[in-house]
Amino acid sequence: MTIDHVAIWTTQLEKMKDYYVRYFNGIANNKYRNNENQYESYFVSFDCGSRIELMQKPGIPENLNDTVEKQYLGIIHLAFGVENTDLVNQKLKELAGDGYKILRGPRKTGDGYWEFETLDPDNNRIEVSAVFKD
Repeated sequence: MTIDHVAIWTTQLEKMKDYYVRYFNGIANNKYRNNENQYESYFVSFDCGSRIELMQKPGIPENLNDTVEKQYLGIIHLAFGVENTDLVNQKLKELAGDGYKILRGPRKTGDGYWEFETLDPDNNRIEVSAVFKD
């Protein structure tokens, strides 16, 4: 069994699509529109076969959780795996250089990964990690 996709509501559909395409090598489909209920979405696909569905529709309420400083029950982050620690470090430099906040890292975790945490344009937490090899 695999995880097919994770869905994210956004008010910045194009910006979010561009973020996942640019920084995580995603491939976006053509925008889907349902004019009757003012719904628009993209599926962004990744090499591993999983996808993110980015969705926009008027009237979706703002998330009231503080996703930057605190963590709450429920899904808290998306994690992207890369082949090695050098690629983790390169991605950190790329995102930080483009003005994206780095919340933590890079660091070695207790379970043997080299990772950092950042935020996408909607302040969803993103981890980038690789297995740490001495």
